[in-house]
Amino acid sequence: MSAKKTYAILGCGMMGREHMRNIALIGGAELVAIADPDEGSRAAAKNLAAELGQKPAFFADAGKMLAEAKPDAVIIASPNFTHFEVVQQVMESGPAILLEKPMCTQLGDARALHEAAQSYAAPIWVGLEYRYMPPVARFIERVHGGETGPVKMVAIREHRFPFLEKVGDWNRFNRNSGGTLVEKCCHFFDLMRVILQDEPVRIFASGAQDVNHLDERYDGQTPDILDNAFVIADFRGGARAMLDLCMFAEGSQQQEDIYALGARGKLEVAIPRASVIWSPRGSSAPVEEPVATPPAALQAGDHWGATYFQLHEFHRCLVQGTDPIIGTLDGLRSVQMGLAAQESIASGMPVSLDFEDYQ
Repeated sequence: MSAKKTYAILGCGMMGREHMRNIALIGGAELVAIADPDEGSRAAAKNLAAELGQKPAFFADAGKMLAEAKPDAVIIASPNFTHFEVVQQVMESGPAILLEKPMCTQLGDARALHEAAQSYAAPIWVGLEYRYMPPVARFIERVHGGETGPVKMVAIREHRFPFLEKVGDWNRFNRNSGGTLVEKCCHFFDLMRVILQDEPVRIFASGAQDVNHLDERYDGQTPDILDNAFVIADFRGGARAMLDLCMFAEGSQQQEDIYALGARGKLEVAIPRASVIWSPRGSSAPVEEPVATPPAALQAGDHWGATYFQLHEFHRCLVQGTDPIIGTLDGLRSVQMGLAAQESIASGMPVSLDFEDYQ
């Protein structure tokens, strides 16, 4: 099987251009085509391609791109609400797919895509790349190595800046994004499942839109996306996990903090501190392990090298013909958890989850 693979990108906004920069770092990966209906996004991608020495063909229409370029793999980085329609169109051509998160914005669509993926010949990889940030990956490795003992509690805090501007500001409305706890927090629900190696059975959440975007109007409508929330998830094995999200905290020293606690002590990791700290129970002092990320990977995107390391693994999956590490079941679960959290906020009640539907 050839180590060289051709890539196309559908959607060349901010995330699509991040994928361009990372493709340039992967040996054997050649970007041959880009499609986006927005002229401004295509212009920005053309400028970036020239800087990177890439020579993709540009298209306004995805169907024409797929027919003419015939890539080995397609990265879908279009707006959330288009994912289900776009991925079905791409599947008709048969390439491998890296589908940006969230997999879909509606639960029925996510289930349908997961079912369709079972008979699809090529890999479908869902872009839940936070688990590939080198400090987070090292943290997970140490947790799974048993340092804390069986994990009883996981806590994830993201205190960050508001949603960025997108083409047409589509991310200002739940109907387009799936809602904040799907659009943004699917990453963290995925991390909970990965850290605990378990499935949630119940979610309780409280949240609101208290600060951000309240003075904005789009065709007379006010944005309706949450900007802060607490989410508690009870897991099948007895552990519990919590998410603390605030999107009007851009002055925070650390943007993400993740903790795992067990009978032997606590492991924690933070970004941008980029070190794992072990705090054993008793009188021993905490021990800090710095975790380096290659400068090229840091400079190629805004996700602390995660996009590069995910793409590296995706490319290896294509070359070796192996199954995707982050598949449609992971994408489905992260959407289910996010939608359950938003349902809990709306109802004021816990939401039970039954994941016997797919194993």
